[in-house]
Parts: sequence; structure tokens; C-alpha cells
Amino acid sequence: MWQGLRLRAKNLSCSRGGRLIFAELNFAVESGQMVELRGPNGSGKSSLLRLIAGLNSCEDGALNFEPAPESISEVCHYVGHAEATKLALTVEQNIKFWTDFFQGNARTPLNSFRLANLANDKAALLSQGQRRRLALTRLVAVERPLWLLDEPSVGLDAATLLDLKISMQSHLARGGMIIAATHGELGLPDAHILNLKARS
Repeated sequence: MWQGLRLRAKNLSCSRGGRLIFAELNFAVESGQMVELRGPNGSGKSSLLRLIAGLNSCEDGALNFEPAPESISEVCHYVGHAEATKLALTVEQNIKFWTDFFQGNARTPLNSFRLANLANDKAALLSQGQRRRLALTRLVAVERPLWLLDEPSVGLDAATLLDLKISMQSHLARGGMIIAATHGELGLPDAHILNLKARS
């Protein structure tokens, strides 16, 4: 579905609060590939994801999509530590909001992360793990070729971890790309590893 896509980073540098986090970083991701970002806290994993998502700016270097999109929001989903859910809305209403706002297709997302029995519950009443599942549901409710995931397995039980793995495998099989920051393996054996080092 998304064959021929490529994301390339060349000599990428990023600072935060006046401190250089990483420098001269080079990597490329193509259709059907996954990159796991590894490294200690403070090495820049979250900052790199936010930079790719357009939420941070780079100090130096270049980040290019091929073919170039009109807007970064057209090609990527960023799921960070904050779930970005509307607490006053129900689970189903949150998903409808995302599909309406991002012009998604609502491919039975309630079943993707075991939320069907919580469809009418307010997001404010959900546990941390359930909110995480709801946030991840956006990945399948609105199709985007690039998934940027910051510690996606945090707060998930074994069953939901399996759901996540299946969703990721399906996305890659369709030509999608995934960049995930993680402290542990996500269970996809063909993932490329990009190690970031904390700077003194």
C-alpha cells in the first residue's frame, strides 16, 4: 500500500535547553521497515521522535521524506507518553473525533485493542493501561504510513502487547514504517536497532 516511501536523516543534531542531545545522526527507514531506538534516559530518543513529527526543530542536518508530503501530519502518527485523549468523551467518541478530524476510515478500531466493552465509558474513568490502549487505537483508526511510538509497551498487559505486535506486523506488511523508542525488545525480529548514547 505504501511501497516506495523513505525517510532519511543526514547529520542530524538536536539541542534541548541549550544542551546538545545528539549530533551527526544518520539513518534511513524504508517501506516495510522498523527501527527501534535504544539508549539510556536522556540520550534523545523522545526528542528524535518529536523532531521527526515536527514538534521539535533540529539544530543542524536534514530530515527528508521521499516522496515529499505537503504536510508532516499527512504521513505520521506520533504516540508519546501523553495519551492525547479527551477525558470528557467516551472511548467511542474519542475515536470518532480522531477519524473525523484526521479524515480516517475507522477500520473496526474498537476490536484492535480490546476496547469494544468500554465503548461507552468516559475516557476519564479508564485506567492508565486502558487509556494507553485507546491512544494506540488511533494508529488503526486513521491510516498513516509512519508510526512514531514512544515506549508503546508501557502500561500494557500481555494480551494487549500481543495486539500491538500484530498491529505493527500488519502495518509493516502493508509497506508502513515504524520508529519506536524502547528500553526492551518489542518482539519484531527484523527490526533495525539505532543506539543513541547519552552525552556528558
